[in-house]
Amino acid sequence: MNGYERYNSELQVDSKAGSYRILPPAVDCGVINLSSNDYLGLNDDKSLIDEFISQYQIDTHSMSSCSSRLLTGNHNEYVKLESALDALYLNRRSLVYASGYHVNIGVLPAVATKHDLIVADKLVHASIIDGIRLSQATLMRYNHNNINHLQTVLEKYRNDYDHCFIVTESIFSMDGDVAKLSDIVKLKREFNTMLYVDEAHAFGVRGKWGEGVCGELNLISDVDFLVATLGKAAASMGSFVITDETMRNYLINHSRSMIYTTALPPINLAWSRLVIERLSAMSSERDRLKELSQRFAQSIGTQTETHIVPFVCGSNASAIGLADYLRENGFYILPIRHPTVPKGTARLRFSLKASMNFNDLQPIGELIRNYINKYRDEFSMVTTH
Repeated sequence: MNGYERYNSELQVDSKAGSYRILPPAVDCGVINLSSNDYLGLNDDKSLIDEFISQYQIDTHSMSSCSSRLLTGNHNEYVKLESALDALYLNRRSLVYASGYHVNIGVLPAVATKHDLIVADKLVHASIIDGIRLSQATLMRYNHNNINHLQTVLEKYRNDYDHCFIVTESIFSMDGDVAKLSDIVKLKREFNTMLYVDEAHAFGVRGKWGEGVCGELNLISDVDFLVATLGKAAASMGSFVITDETMRNYLINHSRSMIYTTALPPINLAWSRLVIERLSAMSSERDRLKELSQRFAQSIGTQTETHIVPFVCGSNASAIGLADYLRENGFYILPIRHPTVPKGTARLRFSLKASMNFNDLQPIGELIRNYINKYRDEFSMVTTH
């Protein structure tokens, strides 16, 4: 035999559990895409794209960096992009990475040692967990958004370690709820910890200038490592960390996922910079997205604090069936299943865009109710909040 029996067996288990994954085709034109992270609708903003093309002179050196940033890949567009990010974040220092995954597996392993403690919210993203596992630090988890539990963990264990890092998202990607960052900052000060906040789903859509929840709450200077991606609301590629000069220099010298990877293409960096320079003028888009999300959540019988609207179905099979039904009716959405979310909480995660019209989305509520009524015996509903 070829030695693949174990892998084939595990794939069969995945299939029976309804968690088998395939790469889906691109979204057809004319279908409303509710699984994209293009929260501001910039990926389809023809005027912004035209402005970029007219402003940026594409040349033969723009399509790839062909090297890491520490060799010959640190194009001047990196300098311009990081300067724009510095200005957005109160002149703190930014460092751009190749992706959100790169930043989350690169920062904590660089700064946390075996003498340190990481205390993370139980629902932080898988990429953050991978980064924590790559570090040598001890990991402890606190119950999701439970400040009392976080305080208990810190009281019991903080003094046993040299450094301590509290790790959280600002907007949680699966539930769409918001971290209690003001309370977390108070504990950070009380217990002399560092704070790592992933703003991947908040960057661009929260805060006066689109700088995220930390900016919205005037907490930017209190966060030691503020990370975000450029691949969601900014409709680009890459990611960044906001920190201070010392830590930026330290990451340049010790963050393996930044050191040992090819730099982003200059054309991509230039597009990201244009978007960031326009973010401050997009308050109307942010307001529209907030209003749309609240109206849509109400129309499907749930609630949300953000532009991410989860509709929890229960079993993997229920989520798959409802997603298929909605796609058949012109609404493209993919199910989020165990093991991405806890067993029994498979869901549809509606990711809305500021460019959407509520009237176009209104049929979804009736479609969901019709589907549940038709398959009530098989459909295991779970209260979302």
